[in-house]
Amino acid sequence: MNQTEILNLLYGILPALIVGAVAFYFFHTYSKTEENRRRFLILRENQKTALPIRLQAYERMALFLERISPGKILFRVQPNSEDHKSYANLLIANIDQEFEHNIAQQIYVSNECWDYVKTAKNATITLIRKAAAKEEVSNTEEYKELILKSLMERQAPTDAALSFIKKEVRSLT
Repeated sequence: MNQTEILNLLYGILPALIVGAVAFYFFHTYSKTEENRRRFLILRENQKTALPIRLQAYERMALFLERISPGKILFRVQPNSEDHKSYANLLIANIDQEFEHNIAQQIYVSNECWDYVKTAKNATITLIRKAAAKEEVSNTEEYKELILKSLMERQAPTDAALSFIKKEVRSLT
């Protein structure tokens, strides 16, 4: 083959290669776009299902925090004797029971939110235990007053977690 035949062959093949490369590029771009569109549609469909479940989990966490809030739990759970230490144990058992009832909700809330909830629960239990350890308390009424006075001086441990839940729910919707 001489040089002219090679050039003629290249002139014939070169347009076919260019058309083939352009067709490959457009086909590849189209297939990527379609794949992304399908993923988006699947994600949107999953969010339609998952968002109500997640919102319900946040609602349950907010309800849990409201139920274990020291001010509210003292009025909701009545003492069964005048011994403030047994009443403290009853309150802690009630908090633990509420927590166990809602433990599965951690699947639907963020890790940071779950950490806030656990911290609020533990801080509330610590508040109850510290108040029960005070020597000046002799009955359940004095015990309740001590806890309520301590809440006047500082914010309830559950308030920070509740604020975080509200902020996170606003970011979801």
